[in-house]
Amino acid sequence: MSVIGVWVIGTVSDERVAEVLRAAVESSPPPRPQAANRDVSGPLAWWRDRADASMFSKSATDHGGWVAEGDAYRLNDFLDGCRADSEQVEALRDAVLELFPPEGDEGLFAATARKASPFAALAYALGPDATLQLPGWFGDFLLDSGEVGPRLLAAEEALALTGSRRREVVERIHAWMTGLGDAPGHDAEELLDGPLRVLRRAARTGQGVAGHVRWY
Repeated sequence: MSVIGVWVIGTVSDERVAEVLRAAVESSPPPRPQAANRDVSGPLAWWRDRADASMFSKSATDHGGWVAEGDAYRLNDFLDGCRADSEQVEALRDAVLELFPPEGDEGLFAATARKASPFAALAYALGPDATLQLPGWFGDFLLDSGEVGPRLLAAEEALALTGSRRREVVERIHAWMTGLGDAPGHDAEELLDGPLRVLRRAARTGQGVAGHVRWY
C-alpha cells in the first residue's frame, strides 16, 4: 500500500489559533512533546559527518533517476522519528489545518510526494545546519505573529539560494524524491520558494504561520 508524504504551511490569525489551543487544553491535557524532547545529538553528529556526501547513486536503468543507499534510509528514519504523532498532536494539527487559507492563496504552501516526505527531501538537500535554521522542529511549527519576523530572517538565509548552491540543492531534492520516493514530477524549486513565500506573507500581514509534516 502506498503512502503520500505532505508538508503544508499556512498563515493563521493569532486569535483563531488561541481559540484552537484553548479548546485543545480544555478537551484533554496538553500532549507530551515526546519527539521534541528526543536527544538528537548523536544522529545530528552522524548527519553532519555525512552531510556533504551523496546518499544516492545514479540509476543504471532509469535515465535521470537515483537509487537510495543505506545512509538515505537511516536519515529518513531519523527525520521521521523526530515527528510527534500522538492522537492529541494529530488532532491539534487537524484543527490548525482548518484555519489555513484556501488552495491558490499566497498564504498557503503544500508539497506532496508518493512514498517520500517533501520536508525530508529538503532537509537532506540543505544539510543539518541549514535545516535547523528553519522554524520549529523538523518541519512542524506554530508561530504567532510576533515570532514570524525573527524566524523569517533565519529561513531566508537557509532557503533564499542562488547560483551553484541552488542547483546543488535542487539536484539533491530530486535524488530524494526519485530515489526514496516515487515523485518524478515534483517541483524542487517550490520546496525552496514556497515556505519563504508564506513566511513573507505572514510578516507583511501581521499573521502567524504554522507548518505540518503529515503522512496519508
